[in-house]
Amino acid sequence: MANSTIGTAGEQTSATTRSEHFNTAYVYTISLVAALGGLLFGYDWVVIGGAKPFYEKYFGLTDPSQQGWAMSCALVGCLVGALVSGWLSDRFGRKRLLIAAGLVFAISSIGTSMAISFAVFVPWRIMGGFAIGMASSLSPMYIAEFAPAQFRGKLVSLNQLTIVIGILLAQVVNWLIAKPVPADATALQILQSWNGQVGWRWMFGVTAVPSVLFFISMFIVPESPRWLAKNGAHERAKRVLSRIGGESYATNALSEIEATVTQSAERADLRMLLDRPMLRVLGLGIILAVLQQWCGINVIFNYAEEVFSAAGYTVSDILFNIVVTGVVNLLFTLVAIGIVDRYGRRVLMLTGSAGLAIIYTLLGAFYYAHSHGVHMLVFVVAAIACYAMSLAPVTWVVISEIFPNRIRGAAMSVAVTALWIASFILTYTFPLFNHALGAAKTFWIYAAVCVIGFLFIKQRLPETKRKTLEEIESLWT
Repeated sequence: MANSTIGTAGEQTSATTRSEHFNTAYVYTISLVAALGGLLFGYDWVVIGGAKPFYEKYFGLTDPSQQGWAMSCALVGCLVGALVSGWLSDRFGRKRLLIAAGLVFAISSIGTSMAISFAVFVPWRIMGGFAIGMASSLSPMYIAEFAPAQFRGKLVSLNQLTIVIGILLAQVVNWLIAKPVPADATALQILQSWNGQVGWRWMFGVTAVPSVLFFISMFIVPESPRWLAKNGAHERAKRVLSRIGGESYATNALSEIEATVTQSAERADLRMLLDRPMLRVLGLGIILAVLQQWCGINVIFNYAEEVFSAAGYTVSDILFNIVVTGVVNLLFTLVAIGIVDRYGRRVLMLTGSAGLAIIYTLLGAFYYAHSHGVHMLVFVVAAIACYAMSLAPVTWVVISEIFPNRIRGAAMSVAVTALWIASFILTYTFPLFNHALGAAKTFWIYAAVCVIGFLFIKQRLPETKRKTLEEIESLWT
C-alpha cells in the first residue's frame, strides 16, 4: 500500500508526533472496518423510529409507558453490553469482542423481525442492544489505540460517520419499505395495512445485512497494538505499529506505551479507577458522555413521529422529513471530520452546546405558539447540523483518548455505560415529559442542560488535539 506523509513540522514535540511516513491506506482501512460497529449502532438506533407507528398498532401499545419501554428496552441491553465490554475486552482483546458483537446483532435482528408478541419483541431488542453496547464502547476505543496522534480525531470520528451512515441508511430503508399511508387513515386501517403487518418486520430484519458484513470484516483486522503491549505481546504490537508508520515510529511508540502500561502493572483496574487522579478523568468522561445524550437530540431521531406531528406534518411527510434530517446529519459529520484535528475538541464541544441551547430555546418558543410549517423543519435540521459537527463525534473522540492505557478498557466501559444510562433515561422520559409538559417546555429543559454542559466544558475540558495517548495521560498525573 502506498505511503503518504501526515503531520506538520514543528507542531508536535514527542518522538511519535513528529512528521512521520504513515501507511495511510492501511490505517484508514482498519479504522473503517472497526467503525462498522458504529453503523450497526446508528442503524438500530433509528430503525425503530420508522417502524414505531406500525409495530405499536400491531402490539396494541397505547399507554405512554408501554411506548417508552418499547423504544428504550434495547438500551437495557446497551447498558449491560457497555458495562461488561471493558472487562471482557481487557481479558480477551478488542478484536474478539467486536466479532462477537457482530454475530449477536445479526441473530437479534432476525429475531426481532419475527416477534409474534410484545413479550417476545422486548427480549430480542435487549439482545440487540447488548451487541450495540459492546460495539459502541469498543469501536472508538480500538480506533483510538490504533491511530497515530496527528489524525486520531479524524479517524475516531469515522466511527461517528458510520453511525450517521447507519442512521441515514435506516431512514432511507424505512422510507422505501413503508407504503404510502393516507393522511386520514384510522389506527385499524394502519394495523391492517402491509406496513402494519409486514413492513415493520422488514425494517428490523434488514439490519442483519450490515451485521454480517461487520462480523466477516473484523476477521481481517489486527488486534489493538496497545492491548497487545499491555498483555506482553510486544513483538506482535511492534509488527502492527511498524506497518502503521515504519520501524522508527514503532520503536518510539512502543517505548511510550510500555512505560505507561508497566507503571502500575501490579494493581487491579478497579483500584486504579478509584485513585484520585483517575476519578478526576473518569468523572470528566462520564459527564461528557451524559451530556451527549441529555442534550436531547436523540429524541428527534427516536420520536420523529411526535416531533413532526406536533409541527403539523402527516405520516408520509414525516418519513420523508426523517430522510432529510439524515442527509444533513451525514453532511455535517463530514464537516466535523474535516475540522476536529484542526480546531480541536474543546472549541467544537463549546460551539455545539451553545448552539443547541439557542436552537432549542427558539424551537420551544415556536411549539409554545403552536406554530406549524416548514420553519419547524428548518429548526430541527439546524439542531441536527449543530450536533453532528460537535457533540456527536467529538464526545466519542474525547472519551476514547483521555483515559490512561492501563485502565482504558475499564474506564471506557464505565463512561459508555453512563452514556447508555443517560440515553435510557432520555428515551424513556420523553413521552412522559411531552405528555405532561408539552413539546415547548420539554425542549426548554434540553436547552438548560446544554447551558450547564457549556459551562462544564469551559471549565474542565483541556485540549487534546495532536497529543499522543501517552501525552494525554500525563495531564492527569
